[in-house]
Amino acid sequence: KAANFESALQLLLDRKDPFDAEIVLTVQNIISQIRKRGDAALLEYTARFDGFDVNDAAQLEISPATLKHAFKEIPAKLRQSLEQVARRVGLFHERQLEGSWQYDEEDGTRLGQRLTPLDRVGVYVPGGKATYPSSVLMTAVPARIAGVREIVMVVPSPGGEVNEAVL
Repeated sequence: KAANFESALQLLLDRKDPFDAEIVLTVQNIISQIRKRGDAALLEYTARFDGFDVNDAAQLEISPATLKHAFKEIPAKLRQSLEQVARRVGLFHERQLEGSWQYDEEDGTRLGQRLTPLDRVGVYVPGGKATYPSSVLMTAVPARIAGVREIVMVVPSPGGEVNEAVL
């Protein structure tokens, strides 16, 4: 009901390119460098953007022991809340599951669909300036419900630190 609603809406609708060209170019360059130079480029960007300087990409992986420790260290009330949300997200996504099916037509033609989960998925969880355990729940839980066997999560780690609630 605002007087300027129509003009404000039109400004939003008229936007031709929602992406900043400079940012797109920067990201394309990063991807290109990592494809060309592999871990060496990855480690350089990790040091540059996260201030986390390591000698080997394996040092970027978070160990199962660290994950277990983080689980024990988060406050009990937060842990209970995250577990409750995980259950609720899981129940929602279980209702979305579709099954495979097939049938044979009179002429012998077999028709149907086969739904097969991916073997592995990657999920990105924002975590540079703020932490988002909700992003873990909203990406990893549906993947698990769908039957994905391996879920790889990446999260910024400024100075090598990752929020325990995200872990």
